[in-house]
Order: sequence, then structure tokens, then C-alpha cells
Amino acid sequence: MSFPWAKQYEPKLPLMKFLDEKLPLPRFVYNAVGAGYPVPRNLNYFWNFGVLAGFCLVIQIVTGVILAMHYAPNALVAFDSTEHIMRDVNWGWMLRYGHANGASFFFVVVYVHIFRGLFFSSYKAPREMIWLLGVVIFLLMMATAFMGYVLPWGQMSFWGAKVITGLFGAIPLVGEPLQIWLLGGYAPDNAALNRFFSLHFLLPFVILGVVILHIWALHIPGSSNPTGVEVKSESDTVPFHPYYTAKDGFGLGVFLVIYTLFVFFMPNSLGHPDNYIPANPLSTPAHIVPEWYFWPFYAILRAFTQDFLFIPAKLMGVIAMFASILVWFFLPWLDRSPVRSGLYRPVFRKFFYALLVAMAVLFWCGGAPAEEPYVMLSQIAAMYYFAHFLIILPLVSSFETPKPLPGSITEAVLGDKTGGHDAVPLATTNDAPASA
Repeated sequence: MSFPWAKQYEPKLPLMKFLDEKLPLPRFVYNAVGAGYPVPRNLNYFWNFGVLAGFCLVIQIVTGVILAMHYAPNALVAFDSTEHIMRDVNWGWMLRYGHANGASFFFVVVYVHIFRGLFFSSYKAPREMIWLLGVVIFLLMMATAFMGYVLPWGQMSFWGAKVITGLFGAIPLVGEPLQIWLLGGYAPDNAALNRFFSLHFLLPFVILGVVILHIWALHIPGSSNPTGVEVKSESDTVPFHPYYTAKDGFGLGVFLVIYTLFVFFMPNSLGHPDNYIPANPLSTPAHIVPEWYFWPFYAILRAFTQDFLFIPAKLMGVIAMFASILVWFFLPWLDRSPVRSGLYRPVFRKFFYALLVAMAVLFWCGGAPAEEPYVMLSQIAAMYYFAHFLIILPLVSSFETPKPLPGSITEAVLGDKTGGHDAVPLATTNDAPASA
């Protein structure tokens, strides 16, 4: 994003001048996260979660690389090597607890980041590519987390792998060969464990690459903001440093306090106790569940209990589970409202709160046994989930009368002190220029 009032990088030391001429990395950092990158002045703490997600990714990569040095991806000794890390490796217990709880916190941060984007319509023009890359990151995170859950080779690891890979068997014609190809056999064993370990080690670096593209795409139109009004003048922005580096630093401090409380005082609270039992193919757990961050999609999968015509219930559940995330790719074109922010869309806001309730129900039912009333609640919540994106959102955007928008970001922050700008015409909100 090009701002004529943005501060320019001016190296003073001879070494920095040399670097700026030969490899302008300091200039790149200055323009990306320094005083050379103006951002809207009204960003609230929900905008901290992008930085927190990046920090979580760094935690996962650093702890994961060190853990990989001591882990043995062999079905005969995988569980024992995990216990070896916990008991014999210096600080191994902290690394493993930091990695396991880091995955949970990564998903907490990303879920807040996603639903902030849904409420403030961060997927609308000119930021469609930022949103699409974000959905790709989420899908890669889910694949990485699933494979990581298998590696301890406990009871829930083994049976979770068996159930999830078994879903591919529901695909007509190619399902069973595809499942055998994924596992390297007819059941999870040494071949599957080696494949999952290799991909679990590789995918975080793929995620890092997509994150770089995500940030690059963000810097083209610039950050969105709670009003949804585009930047119009220098008074609408402040330099990223020191204003938002300080704000993000405070948010990171709060995050680290909560994160370390879990790592040091309740490290197993987010895991399943059955995963501390070695994998036993002859003993099926009474209640097979994935990690908590998969629960809403697992609930959607289990919501289909009856065949429909020639389509098996299992196949419909698999399609619905994947469709529940793939539908996010189409949000920029499903929501046609000229107003971005949910703060100025009273009807949309009510349905958004209903979506949050539906997601909470899906989270609850996904971790509950596959019995009534949880199945029925899953079906109701899943119906609303899809109706929200495919029916309600397009309809609301066509008939809703939004509230008048402020004339500028500065007016939204300072009110009448700006000189009394008129409200922005609703029909031209999405056509506002990306830069002054």
C-alpha cells in the first residue's frame, strides 16, 4: 500500500547504507513492520491476533524441530520415545508440553482471528486474496495438527488415525485404494507413522511460506479496520512502530501469561487421557474423539445418520465436513453488502451472534458421545451453519439497511473534532480507494 506521507527509510551508518544498496533487507523490514508502514489509527485488540498467530507458529516450529531430534517414528518404539522425551531429555517435558499446548493455543488464536474477519467482513474487496490465503493456512494447520496428534502413538492417536483415514474410504470407486495408499497398508502401522511424521515436519514450513504470502497480500491494500472505511488522509493512520508494536507487545504479554499457566500448571487439561495408554489395535476406546479444535467439524460429520437415496450417510458426512470449511472460499462473493463492518449492520449482527451459538453447540457436541440429544443438536447447528453462509448472508446483504458510516476513520475516532464530515454513501463504500 502506497502512502505519500509514509516515512522513508534513510540509513545513516555506512554498513546500513551498504546493505541498503546490495540487499535492502532493513528497508523491507522498515516498510513492513516499522514506521514506514502506516496503519489505521482505530484498530482494536482483535487485530492483535494476527501477530499472535505468527508467534504461535514460531513456537511450534522451534519446539517441533527440537522434539524431532529425539523422537523415533517407529510403531514399536514411538510411544516409548515420547516418554523418553518427557523423562530423560533435558527440558524435554517443557518442550513437549509447550508444543502440545502451543497447538491448542494456535487454534484458539486463529479461531478468534477468523471470526473477527467474519464480523468485520475482512474478506471483501480489495482484500479477497488475504482471506483466501488465510483459509489455505487454516486447512494446512488442520492437516498438520491431525498428523501431529498421531505421533505419540497412544490409544487415541491410533484410533483417531484409523477413523479419520477411514473417511476417505467413503469416496466411491477410489476411496478404498486411496485409504490404503495414505496408510501404506490396511491399517495404521509403521508405514503410516513414518508418512505422518515426515509430513508433520514439512507442513509447518509450507504454512510459513503461505503466511509470508498472506502478509504480502495484506500490505497491498493495507489493514482493514473496525469501521470498514478506507484510509483517506494522513490523519487516518499512525505508523505501525511504535504504536502497534507496543500494543501487540502488550497483547503478547497477556497471551504468554495464559499460555505458560497451561504449560506449567495444567499441561494435560486440553488432551485426552486415553492417549497416555500405548496404542492397542485390539482394544477400541469407548469414545473416540479428535483434539478439541476439530470438534465442530467432527460434529458435522456425525450429524448425518441416514442414507439419502443412493448416497450413504458416511459419504454425506464427509462431504459436509469438508464443505464446512470450503464454503469460506466463496464468502467474498456470497456477501454483497456495500458495508463491511458488522458494527453498522444491525440485522447481520444478530445472525452473526446466532452463528457463534451454533459453533458453540458444534464444539460441545463434537466432544460428546455419538448419542441423543447430541446428534440432534449437531444436526440443528449444522443446518444453521450452512444456512448462514449459503442463504442468510446473501439475503441479508440484499435487503438490509445499514447504519450511516462515518466520513473517515478520524471522524469515527474523534467525532465532531474533525470538522463535521458527512457520512459515507453506502453504495460507494467498497469502491473507496486503497490509498490516498
